[in-house]
Amino acid sequence: MDETDPTRAAQEPGQITRDFAATTFVVHEQRTLLLHHRKLGRWLPPGGHIDPNELPDQAAIREVREESGLEVELLAQGSALGEVRMLPQPYCILLETIGPGHQHIDLIYFARVCGGSLAHAEREAREARWFSWGELADLTIAEDIRELGRRAIESCR
Repeated sequence: MDETDPTRAAQEPGQITRDFAATTFVVHEQRTLLLHHRKLGRWLPPGGHIDPNELPDQAAIREVREESGLEVELLAQGSALGEVRMLPQPYCILLETIGPGHQHIDLIYFARVCGGSLAHAEREAREARWFSWGELADLTIAEDIRELGRRAIESCR
């Protein structure tokens, strides 16, 4: 059986390791930011592992700042619920197979730029580029990235 088969992961959870990650689709002027990942050779939005004791929404904002130089505000906002804090809700949560026996539980956020200037982290990405709705039709971009990028643009209209 193929090690990357998602049904296998569901059947054998003891043989799979999983990390939590936060990814942010940043929108500015009806375009979403993608970085050409140096190691993977693919267009991806900013994102990465959630550090121990870090809140997911804070990780999403931190990863954008570290990888792009931009300051962002998430579209989803948290609120108080009595004495309890309700965290900003991710748009969705993806289960991504990273390699044999390893997956990411990826919390996907949408955000808009509120400061900073684009200067991608050279160690992480070869290039940073803003993609319009039409440019996201590029089939070299993974289907989930194309679809979520378009949903992020739509959410910012």
